[in-house]
Amino acid sequence: MISTGDMLPDATLIQMGADGPGEVRISEKTKGRKVVIFAVPGAFTGTCTTAHVPSFMRTKGQFDAKGVDEIICISVNDPFVMGAWGESTGATAAGLTMLADAASEFTKAVGMDFDAPPVGLLARSKRYAMLVDDGKVIALNIEENPGVCEISAGEGLLETF
Repeated sequence: MISTGDMLPDATLIQMGADGPGEVRISEKTKGRKVVIFAVPGAFTGTCTTAHVPSFMRTKGQFDAKGVDEIICISVNDPFVMGAWGESTGATAAGLTMLADAASEFTKAVGMDFDAPPVGLLARSKRYAMLVDDGKVIALNIEENPGVCEISAGEGLLETF
């Protein structure tokens, strides 16, 4: 599992754009930049929709003021779902970047994958938030319970600055 001080592994994610889905490399998003990455178990799921995404919408201005270049939300979903979720929550309009980790490539590379068959979640991401500076993990807040959004919320990550 990735830890504070580690360099992020590279992976290809997918972002919904005006012309459809397009590939995005994590290395390109983080090179020479300060980026917040937060991950959720699933788009359109309870805590992810009502707590996690809104927490970063609320705190975006505070992250901007601290020099964060971009806030990225990652979920093991397809890019169409992530695009629709970003629109329905207002996250896209608020300036958050919604990226699909459709094959769980990034999630597995950072050791954050989990399965919860009783609720239909397979190869999904644990709930976490990290601050990355030029590809290096500066802060990492991982929730013990995927149904809880406290230390991984925007406010929780801001406390690490």
